[in-house]
Amino acid sequence: MIPYAQIDTIFLDHGNTLVSIDFDWVASELEARRVVCAPDALRRAEAAARPEYSQRLFVDGVSEGTDLFSAYLLAMFNKLDMTACLPVPDLETLVAELKIVLRPDGRSSVLWRSVMPRVPDALAKLRDLGVTLAVVSNSDGTVERSLETAGLRSYLSVVIDSALAGYEKPDPRIFGRALEACGAQPDRTLHVGDLYHADVAGARGAGLHAVLLDPFDDWAVTDCERVPDLWAVANLLEVARTTTH
Repeated sequence: MIPYAQIDTIFLDHGNTLVSIDFDWVASELEARRVVCAPDALRRAEAAARPEYSQRLFVDGVSEGTDLFSAYLLAMFNKLDMTACLPVPDLETLVAELKIVLRPDGRSSVLWRSVMPRVPDALAKLRDLGVTLAVVSNSDGTVERSLETAGLRSYLSVVIDSALAGYEKPDPRIFGRALEACGAQPDRTLHVGDLYHADVAGARGAGLHAVLLDPFDDWAVTDCERVPDLWAVANLLEVARTTTH
């Protein structure tokens, strides 16, 4: 059980915790290639692909140095209900084209730009509760810029980007860097993210508490708390503090 009433610091993943990819843009690029697919179908497929993608990346030994973005797109497209996408595309060809279009400079900040529902409200509530907030993200050096563009940077005390830190989740050193920067204690710190092997296992390896974001109940894990979004986390802290006072 997570002692929510004692939590005074929260680390947040970036992608799929604060911002999502721009599914409208991805859908429009697919449509330009004669693949008609609704943004909501893409959103659902991306979430469904996370367990498999997490396993492949962090358990099967695929590193961040590989063509990770292609693997990410392919995992998402493989989860699409093809009856909603006409004509049925050749996925490998599609991925080869889109990985260039969606990351024109090889960076992720343009694609990951949609603030997720109720995230500003959740961050404001957590800030009002006196919680120190930080981002701990596996990224490519663009997280700070992405947060500024999204209007979320002001809520955060610290931003740790793996490309700048020199190590990535689940390496406990990246969490240690964030703890030091925040002046936080691991037993009073909660990490929130969307990939079990990076976020939950990684945070626990550094002595932190962790919760998994699972908006559609896609994960078959039973050893961690799962919630649909950051707003649910903020409510859990608020209720815990109200109950203990």
